[in-house]
Amino acid sequence: MFNLQDTVSVVIGGNGVLGSAMAAALAEAGSKVAIIGRDMEKARLVCEKIESNGGQAIFFEADATKKDELESVLNKVLLWGGRVDTLVNASGTNSPTPFFDLEMNEWDRIMDVNLKSVVLACQVFGKKMIEQGNGGSIINISSVSSAPPLSRVFTYSASKSGVNSVTQFLAREFAPDRVRVNAIIPGFFPAEQNKKILSPDRIESIMQHTPMNRFGDPEELKGAVVFLASSRASSFVTGTLLRVDGGFGAMTI
Repeated sequence: MFNLQDTVSVVIGGNGVLGSAMAAALAEAGSKVAIIGRDMEKARLVCEKIESNGGQAIFFEADATKKDELESVLNKVLLWGGRVDTLVNASGTNSPTPFFDLEMNEWDRIMDVNLKSVVLACQVFGKKMIEQGNGGSIINISSVSSAPPLSRVFTYSASKSGVNSVTQFLAREFAPDRVRVNAIIPGFFPAEQNKKILSPDRIESIMQHTPMNRFGDPEELKGAVVFLASSRASSFVTGTLLRVDGGFGAMTI
């Protein structure tokens, strides 16, 4: 049920902490994985690790906020793997800038990376999945900050709320073509983009609102991404926002 043999997966932002764990999970399940990002050294290391564990991986450089670069990468992926079955949108960035200090260049940068890239990738790779006629799976990476928004990360929260909306909109639009669109909502995982806001008082507050009383480990995202990628395990799952947050979303007081 969770065998992804003979499939091709594209992981945008697959060179990051969370993206690399999800890329590894897809490869471990048998999928050929294309890592897309701008840091080619990190992408190379991710591919080498996947291959050392018996998987198949390749990396391509692209700016996910530019449609023409994504279209170029799609063509390269098709030459390499022949098809696209799964797309994971895992690129992301953040900033703790207070609201009244926020300037529009920072707003644009975060929105471009976190939201615009998702829209463009869904246009480029989603269209190909529909044209192939065999269905597919798009997995967007949202955040517990998407709803309700967290303090100190105004633009990030707004961008991830947009990811939720795009996910559910496209789930409806793509369903007739059997392309499923879902999002994973990770809790607090110690990735690069959130370390800058994790002061001791912030960590204490997070722990008080996380019933499991700890941070998540990137390895704990593997099951969710393989489940959503599998056309057998999640064949009737679309438009879902799947929480992997240690109970954060269930906490009130």
